[in-house]
Amino acid sequence: MSGSGKAHSGSDGRNGGGEHAGMKMSCFTDVDSERLKQQLHDDEFFWLDLQDPSDQQIEQLGEIFGFHPLALEDSRSFDQRPKLDDYEDYMFLVFYGACEGQQTDEQLLREVHLFVSGGYVVTLHHGEIKEFHGVRERTTGQELRSEQFLIYLILDAVTDTFFPLLERIDEEIDAIEDAVIADPGEGQLQRIFALKRKLVALRRVVTPQRDIFARGIDRISELPGLQTDERDYFRDVYDHLIRISDLVDSYRDLLSGATDMHLSTVANRQGEVSKQLTIIATIFLPLTFITGFFGQNFAYLTSHVIDSTWSFLVFGLGSLVISCLLLLVYFKRKGWL
Repeated sequence: MSGSGKAHSGSDGRNGGGEHAGMKMSCFTDVDSERLKQQLHDDEFFWLDLQDPSDQQIEQLGEIFGFHPLALEDSRSFDQRPKLDDYEDYMFLVFYGACEGQQTDEQLLREVHLFVSGGYVVTLHHGEIKEFHGVRERTTGQELRSEQFLIYLILDAVTDTFFPLLERIDEEIDAIEDAVIADPGEGQLQRIFALKRKLVALRRVVTPQRDIFARGIDRISELPGLQTDERDYFRDVYDHLIRISDLVDSYRDLLSGATDMHLSTVANRQGEVSKQLTIIATIFLPLTFITGFFGQNFAYLTSHVIDSTWSFLVFGLGSLVISCLLLLVYFKRKGWL
């Protein structure tokens, strides 16, 4: 079960999904050249997990495993698009997971590089991936059904890191919708746009990863010397990626709906304010006319019309009050109040 293509049980050199006697797997977290070469020589399957690999360690990997210079160059350059490159005896896979507790767009994703062959799995990543601790505890020194099962555990652990992040996004969308209904403001729009940027970043990696599993992940099972088990393993990861992709798309639609709801709520409130101001201006319109009319500097008005207390109360104040009452009754009948 090494990259040299040594035969396994079964007529074609692989177990075809029947009963497996089991295999023990070793895990390393540092480049120990002598130990790794011995593992390769003894044809013992192992997992090498390197956190924050240095250029010197990557050069050592090239010497130990004979990786192609292009593969080594890619392994140095993070921030790549998800991909699966076939180098005949091994494959180079760029895969993404989500960072736990990170809120900024730059720290949202965690990139993992995998070298997969029939004799080993090498993973390179920046920063700690807590989920790998559980995988190591579950596999180190334990009997595994197949080499394929370890590859599945690694990919599944990275894939499942998206779900806690998406759950937090879902809760934040609900909170934004409640806030928009209660008191829409500029802060809600900023939160909506921030979440949209996160979803765009997620969609940029989830979609190509889903396509990789849809078209080419079965090529890993065809690697020389790789002991396979069941195709359901990779299908499970593919199903998770489909679910993640659907959630990202649905959350984008929800955010678009929240944006429309925010804009419409603000517009409705502005319409209410405009209506109130219009009512006030309309009420003062006849008042302005009446006061302007009686404010004309003609002796006839003061000598013959408003020449007593009762005429002042009737024509002066009474006309103002009556005009206001008539307008209020009109607005009430129209349903504007």
